[in-house]
Amino acid sequence: MSVKSCEKLDKSKVALTIEADAAAFEAAINKAYLQQRSKISVPGFRPGKAPRKMIESMYGAEVFYEEAVNILLPDAYEAAVKEQELKVVGYPEVELESCGKDGVVFKCTVAVYPEVTLGQYKGLEAPKAEVNVTDEDVDNRLNEMADRNSRLVSVEREIQKGDTADIDFEGFDNGVAFDGGKGENFDLEIGSGSFVPGFEDQLVGMKAGEEKDIDITFPENYNPELAGKPVVFHVKVNEVKHKEVPAIDDEFAKDVSEFDTLDELKADTRKQLTDDREAAAQRAFEDALMQKVADGIQADIPDEMVDVQAQQMMENFQQQLAAQGIPFDQYLKMTNTTEDDFKKQAHEPALQQVRMDLAVAALVKAEELEATAEEIEAEMKSVADKYGMDLDTIKKYLPEADVREQVLRSKAIKAVADAAVAVAPVVEETKEEAKQEEEKKDEE
Repeated sequence: MSVKSCEKLDKSKVALTIEADAAAFEAAINKAYLQQRSKISVPGFRPGKAPRKMIESMYGAEVFYEEAVNILLPDAYEAAVKEQELKVVGYPEVELESCGKDGVVFKCTVAVYPEVTLGQYKGLEAPKAEVNVTDEDVDNRLNEMADRNSRLVSVEREIQKGDTADIDFEGFDNGVAFDGGKGENFDLEIGSGSFVPGFEDQLVGMKAGEEKDIDITFPENYNPELAGKPVVFHVKVNEVKHKEVPAIDDEFAKDVSEFDTLDELKADTRKQLTDDREAAAQRAFEDALMQKVADGIQADIPDEMVDVQAQQMMENFQQQLAAQGIPFDQYLKMTNTTEDDFKKQAHEPALQQVRMDLAVAALVKAEELEATAEEIEAEMKSVADKYGMDLDTIKKYLPEADVREQVLRSKAIKAVADAAVAVAPVVEETKEEAKQEEEKKDEE
């Protein structure tokens, strides 16, 4: 087999004209005969026993041509792509140009990764937030820690905001119970907003043992079967529980950390907040820079690349929904959209992701970046630590090529960030601030 021509087309496509000689085609025809002879009926012969010549004389010399071409095509196409060193995207469109005893010629038109020209990527400017952790920030974090270490205590009084009510409930639409509207011994934090709007407020003031009918109307963006409908929930309160939050003192510090004093815990909390915010500020800085790099590339991106990325994004989203127990078709109903609508909405994010990936690959090439075995090992260990798994397990399930790509991506982003200039973020003036500024000018 040989490549007769490799023609570059628009939109990063190529047309490969591939030829298989008579000997290769004859071998494929014979293979097709062996695969199909049991399906062909010839008088006087048991199934699968008729000679090839006999079948060809009855059904025509071309009887096995189509299957022979199907046998030839995959290997011929793969060999041609390898020979031309093409990085293809998606599947080829195949056109049979000639087929006969002298051999086969077919044309494969396929999208390939585009040539990418980088724009400016050194000396870029991007905003970077200045990190400042206040005493109030530290106190808020400690209050969150105290809240997580709180306990619920049963109380004999009316329900108040912030309490947790143990309830039985059942919903009725025009007197008929509806699916998913029933629960028993359900702990509901009043004011959490986890139930249908209006439900929690009507529990305030009830006591354990009391029952009540609650009228609510489902939101318009709810499940289509109930959206906008007025329904009645019959509710019984089983127990009222109050959240008991521990005092934030030295004893609290000992209970929730390795520190003996509250001052030590505060210092550590401040450091953690500072580290987290600095990391977030750096990520936002790098994201802004890389968006500029991606926007600046020149590339004739084939539609197939965007389609593949959009499909991958949709599959990832479906997996996220499945993890929450939500079928994709149910999500489409809830959001009143179709699969085609979803794909159209995914097109622009997919295009942006493709541009970003192409930009990163071009940076790796321009900067001649490499990923060493030690760096790949360190990245795998980082992943293992993050998910609490041992390194050997990670190596089994995480392809080394994916890890190498991540290492190179991080290096490319670092190369851009190291050569960039951080500027102060532009603070947008609120309407109230603008009004006050105008009033101040008028007074002057």
